Amino acid sequence: MAFNIALSGLNAASKDLEVTANNIANTGTTGFKGSRAQFAELFSAAGPNLSSSQVGSGVRLTNVAQQFTAGSVETTNNSLDFALSGEGFFTVRDGKGYSYTRAGAFQKDQNGYVMNANGQRLQVFPSVAGGGFDTSTMTDLQLFTAQNAAKATSSVQMALNLPSDATAPATAFDPLNDPSSYNQATPFTAYDSLGATHNGVVYFVKDPAANVWNTNLYIDGTAVGTPQTLTFGSNGSLIAPANGQLAFPAAAVSPGADPMQLTLDMTKATQFGNAYAASAINQDGYPTGILSSIDVSREGVVQAKYSNGQSTALGQLAIAQFSNEQGLRQLDNTNWAASFDSGTPVMGAAGNGTFGSVQAGALEASNTADLTAQLVNMIKAQRNYQANAQVISTDNQLTQTIINIRN
Repeated sequence: MAFNIALSGLNAASKDLEVTANNIANTGTTGFKGSRAQFAELFSAAGPNLSSSQVGSGVRLTNVAQQFTAGSVETTNNSLDFALSGEGFFTVRDGKGYSYTRAGAFQKDQNGYVMNANGQRLQVFPSVAGGGFDTSTMTDLQLFTAQNAAKATSSVQMALNLPSDATAPATAFDPLNDPSSYNQATPFTAYDSLGATHNGVVYFVKDPAANVWNTNLYIDGTAVGTPQTLTFGSNGSLIAPANGQLAFPAAAVSPGADPMQLTLDMTKATQFGNAYAASAINQDGYPTGILSSIDVSREGVVQAKYSNGQSTALGQLAIAQFSNEQGLRQLDNTNWAASFDSGTPVMGAAGNGTFGSVQAGALEASNTADLTAQLVNMIKAQRNYQANAQVISTDNQLTQTIINIRN
């Protein structure tokens, strides 16, 4: 009997060593979660009044429990490396279905899909028109490498001051040949529907009437429509047009591009003092852009940033939580699958409620990276193994003594 009890102890200590060895082997594995061997006592018989005299029958391995404590977060500066600070798992998908991981080392394939080293695609909540994300469904995260389309300039906002003591020019308006025919000129850059740049100039000409200015728009040296007037009050503020908008007719620009129709927003124009000053000239168009970087917020919102200064939300990382993490079914490559014991995944966005936040450009290290505790466990398992081996050796000596007595 003692042989079998000690043998069960040897097997248990061996399993403990195997678990510890696996933990040590994965100290450098991103997102790895260490395990702990759990044991239970064995009884060959049980019943009323037997426990007081019944000798146990040894030990057995009951569970290799995953330890989901967080590993340290290490900065990598790779825009497609993600770490979760807090609870939750990244959701990935392949032909076999969904699985869940804390290993956030991702990369882009030839079609722009973001995937891990096993070819599993990272899942996001898709963006919807008008902003926001559809959290009722998930889709593969794909980085669009096509150019960001250009936007034609339609509005130019001018924050400027025209001098109140200006006088009307003595000569007829001829800006291309006679600079004295206008008082001030404000240049700006505009874009057509194809993203080509055009030189715009607004010429301000003081009208003989008090507090009135004639505004002339030129695109690439060609006049657009007829002059429009600005009228200021005695306090220097704009009073006409009442909405501050000067709408000019459409002007043909580049071959193949739509005609450009501009509105000058003069709501921030004033007439004070004796000096001209333009504090800001802003227009709403932009050229075509190419993908320059990927930005991921703490809430898991993935944005593509383009060289023209524009950005597009591609989705929000789908984070999964489980009521019983210990019930997850462990897969290869630091992945887990949902099971009956773990419960169905609760999907949500990072940073909301109990869901952890996302840190881009970083990875979560193995939670066994601190070898001290693992080496102590290894020593303890080794001592247990030696002790059980000693029991077998002692029982063997006793048995041999009995055999010698009979002989």
